[in-house]
Amino acid sequence: DLLRGAKQPVILAGRTSRDVEAWNKRVALAERLNARVVTDLKIAASFPTSHYLHAGAPGGTVLAPEAADAIRAADVILSLDWLDPAGTFKAVGNVGAKVIQVSVDHHLHNGWSMDYQGLPPVDVFIDCEPDVAVPPLLEALGPGPTRAAPGRAKAFPEPAGDKLTVDHLATALREAVGGRPATLTHVSLSWNGATWAFDHPLDYLGSDGGGGVGGGPGISVGAALALKGSGRLPVAVCGDGDFLMGVTALWTAAHYRILLLVVVANNRSFFNDELHQERVARMRNRPVENRWVGQRISEPDIDLAGMARAQGAQGFGPVNAITDLAPSLTKAIASVEAGAVAVVDVRVEPGYTAATTAAMTRKSE
Repeated sequence: DLLRGAKQPVILAGRTSRDVEAWNKRVALAERLNARVVTDLKIAASFPTSHYLHAGAPGGTVLAPEAADAIRAADVILSLDWLDPAGTFKAVGNVGAKVIQVSVDHHLHNGWSMDYQGLPPVDVFIDCEPDVAVPPLLEALGPGPTRAAPGRAKAFPEPAGDKLTVDHLATALREAVGGRPATLTHVSLSWNGATWAFDHPLDYLGSDGGGGVGGGPGISVGAALALKGSGRLPVAVCGDGDFLMGVTALWTAAHYRILLLVVVANNRSFFNDELHQERVARMRNRPVENRWVGQRISEPDIDLAGMARAQGAQGFGPVNAITDLAPSLTKAIASVEAGAVAVVDVRVEPGYTAATTAAMTRKSE
């Protein structure tokens, strides 16, 4: 009844299965309700990001402004096992919607651990997985009004400037992959969700679900093993700190001939902590210029391609110029298709999306 009467419904598409039929049912539900849909880069693809109902780019550390606006304007929110809804509502602020929560997350809750973060406000609670709840919800709603879907595809952003950035990396990687079915097994904290479309449940398998720096290589080797024989190209985009903490996982991939492409967005820093240290410096009136201390990974720069070769993988780079991206990625993809594990070291300018940087460096109230 809440959904049927909603004027501005929003679906928070969270943790779901890789089942194509379940994916299509979620799309049908969103279209039946004319609901805006929000997704999260911390977890696997759950809704097509190129769909006209998808609100903004999929967010990671922070929501895209369009997604946050949709949540604030909503009168009913359907949470399909969303990751930390209480934290999302707190970050967005002024959420006045009725909330329907579909999740089994509460079975993991322990009072002493607080692993559930905050408890979200819930008006209707459905104790099951989203894949179980969506089909009967769709059936109960019945047919709705026929609407003409906007005939537009969301354009990818054009990388700005002449310095090599993560957006340049993503654009070149997208073009090098071309029409091959590919699966992103992991993305870096600097990844811009607007630069890649997820139109199939296997297009993106999520990251670590939180802040598990160092998990990227191991997660990606396991994902590539699961994808073996699927015809998909497994692609991991790791930060250099993440790569360095888990690089020995690549030996397992080389040993067992698990095909994988790893592209390292190498900003020569644990840049996430540089932003945290800037935030603390501002709070304590200390010199912001010292934020790099203990976090910068340079002088000397580490030979990441050499570390990949030490595990039995093929190493490419370092790539320092935008013009060198395409040929390096093309060669790396060819080596994977020939049976190798390939790593491309791309030396990018430090930086995240503007919204992420602002959220991570703001002073606490």
